[in-house]
Amino acid sequence: MASPSPDQLLVLLEVSRAGKFTTAGASLGLNHTTIARKIAALEKSLGGRVLAKAAGGWELTPLGARAVGVAEQVADAVARLAPGADDPVTGVVRMTATDGFSAYIASPAVAELRRDHPNLAVELITVTRRALQQRSGVDIEVVVGEPQVHRAEAVRLGEYTLGMYASRDYLERHGAPETPEELAAHGLVYFVDSMLQVDDLDAPRRLAPEMRDGLTSTNVFVHVEATRAGAGIGFLPCFMADRHDDLVRLLPGYFQEQLPYWMVLRPDSMRKPAVAAVVDALKRKVAEARPVLMGAG
Repeated sequence: MASPSPDQLLVLLEVSRAGKFTTAGASLGLNHTTIARKIAALEKSLGGRVLAKAAGGWELTPLGARAVGVAEQVADAVARLAPGADDPVTGVVRMTATDGFSAYIASPAVAELRRDHPNLAVELITVTRRALQQRSGVDIEVVVGEPQVHRAEAVRLGEYTLGMYASRDYLERHGAPETPEELAAHGLVYFVDSMLQVDDLDAPRRLAPEMRDGLTSTNVFVHVEATRAGAGIGFLPCFMADRHDDLVRLLPGYFQEQLPYWMVLRPDSMRKPAVAAVVDALKRKVAEARPVLMGAG
């Protein structure tokens, strides 16, 4: 039986990160057929399946996870041959986080980190969901609410506050609600309830159950802009809404929901200097931004 080649292992590594043959192929400059052929050859060499079909793509089998561990060592060895390889904070770190966290916490944190480590690359996928139970190919996840995960490390990063907001123009046309009960006459700008995957984000349905949906979206930036445009009253992260002078916070004594950000890491992730550096940068940025996140800045 032939030994697996480094090339095959690197292909598996990319598939584990992308979840799809076509996406991995585009990154590697290979077509779908070539990717499939290399994976089949790798499975023949290892004597078992390295990938299993999952919703929306592929996930690693236990054998595949062990192979990816070796593949990451190969990738790190190759990276050490590149210019600037004396810097251990190099290579690709893949993370997922919510839209607002990605834009206002993760992006500036990574930008500052790359000034000192230009060979670091971060792939940032924006998504609002629970932490994954199978996180092959993802080094860091940032989620809202305490995650229930196995074979992973969960770290509480900090908290942020959400509040009710409306545009000044909207309040001039419709009047400002002075009690929670008066919100029933207004449309809510928030997440699509049937598609909301995070239980901690159901606060408007609990705090203002009589509000009808006005405009709903899976993207928090849409919530902010729709509220600014007068589509209704938005339940928004204060650190995003307070950036806009045309938005007014309503009933802050009643609507001040505080939710935690948690970071989930694969057990082996922190052994990589690049991942450890990104984790430290995120922690520093959250601590630095705490007054803004809490709606006090």
